Amino acid sequence: MSLGFVLTLHSHLPWVLHHGRWPHGSDWLCEAALDTYLPLVGALRRLEATGTAAPITLGVTPILAAQLAHPSFREELEAYFTHRLQTLHEAPASLRETGDQALLPVVPWWQQHIQELKRIWQAIDGDLIAEFRRHAQAGRLELISSAATHGFLPLLARDESIRLQLLVGRAEHLRHFGELPHGCWVPECAYRPAGPWHPLPSAPAVPMRRGIEDHLRYAGFRWFFVDAHLAEAGEASDLYGGMSTGVRRGGPRSPYRAYQLGTPARGRPLHVLVRDPRSTTQVWSRYGGYPGDGRYLEFHKIRYPGGLKLWSVTDITADLSEKQPYVPEAARVAASAHAQHFASLLDSVDAAALRGDSAIVAPFDTELFGHWWFEGVDFIEDLFGELAHGNAVRPMTAATMLRETPPDTTIRLGAGSWGADGDFSMWLNPETAWTWERLWPLEHRFWEAVPTALEQPLLLPVLEQAARELLLAQSSDWQFIISTGAAGDYATKRFNEHCEALERLLPVLEDPNLESSGARALAASLERIDGPFPDLVGAIAAASDVTAA
Repeated sequence: MSLGFVLTLHSHLPWVLHHGRWPHGSDWLCEAALDTYLPLVGALRRLEATGTAAPITLGVTPILAAQLAHPSFREELEAYFTHRLQTLHEAPASLRETGDQALLPVVPWWQQHIQELKRIWQAIDGDLIAEFRRHAQAGRLELISSAATHGFLPLLARDESIRLQLLVGRAEHLRHFGELPHGCWVPECAYRPAGPWHPLPSAPAVPMRRGIEDHLRYAGFRWFFVDAHLAEAGEASDLYGGMSTGVRRGGPRSPYRAYQLGTPARGRPLHVLVRDPRSTTQVWSRYGGYPGDGRYLEFHKIRYPGGLKLWSVTDITADLSEKQPYVPEAARVAASAHAQHFASLLDSVDAAALRGDSAIVAPFDTELFGHWWFEGVDFIEDLFGELAHGNAVRPMTAATMLRETPPDTTIRLGAGSWGADGDFSMWLNPETAWTWERLWPLEHRFWEAVPTALEQPLLLPVLEQAARELLLAQSSDWQFIISTGAAGDYATKRFNEHCEALERLLPVLEDPNLESSGARALAASLERIDGPFPDLVGAIAAASDVTAA
């Protein structure tokens, strides 16, 4: 039996539309489209044309889907194309003025590349969502969803908040892609089992919280991903009693198999797929992995004005001033060679060590390919070409893996994430604790006001916008950006803006006797800026059900 290979790409950006352009507004989204999403579409179309199977499991977060489908995004990307091409038109004269003639050969290549991306954009009629849906309906992709705004679920103070994130995520996937998702990318692969909850001394202590799996089941999801150390920290046993082959209680848990998480609740089994650390490190690490090859485009050196990247990595230890001009042809050869190497790496997995296990699961952020590692999409395209020629490793979607080898082992997971140190510290630390201390009371106030507000028809628009602001404030991106220090001021500003908007809407929800016309006008004004996720009332009501999960 051949070994399966499950390539999963998790696509996500926080809500940036209507919050400026550069450097962290709509330009952030447009850059991701030009660097990653459109090149990926081009690769999928070429693979389709040659009949090469590329069964990628593609996650698109609801908040990203809301932006890609928004008319404002189309307008912004058209303007972005114009700006990039104008910059490239002006680049030769500017390079000659600064004595950088050695960089001139890179400019026409960039012009051709951007023009090709524009042709792809026009070929899909500016609709990335429809293009992904087309591939999924033809069986070439499996689309999965996530929490609405990528909230860090284990640290949300109310179970209702977790349920709302997941219910909205599932409903939005149906709205955009025409079918309900079975798989969920749990944000940051962050999981917390059932048990006491008291993450900070200032947090409301809860003696017993439901585990994240209960909320996933309630929302209708069937499986999700975790990092290997969460499975390693847990405990596994055979579904039918006794020990499964290759699984020892207190011993290593194989990353090459799927597991069932606990006992099915209400007849709803929930499965867990485990990230393979060996193969994935080879792809994402700049130090020792493929992206550090000197022939690839250097991400960190950018020429201003215009924001052009014209240099190669050269040497990952070299100062930016020592970077050499980029040679696209050499980088393309490197991507092909690395695809061949990775295919052989998959082939080399010791069949005896697998003990009947079924697949190598390799999940990544989609934006790694093309944005951070510019040639990464070429690598993916070449990899599927390589796998098509062999028979030792067969690419498949996560659903195919679960269907062909249903889990025969239950597992209890440890708490953690795929972030730095494998715990929650990237999102909860001395630099970010204040965000949770501000968010938790707002969660409580919102959910305490919901039952009464749901009974007031005039207040429903206010309730929906309050829910949007709460969901947007819960985005895990704000704490992550603050922790990395990359754009902490921006993340702080955005987090505070959503909290302040929620604080302005809450009083009329908490006291329906207050005059509500001002709050309704405010909600309408806020919705024009922050208006993802229509028709939230049903999800709010379902999330607030105390008998849920």
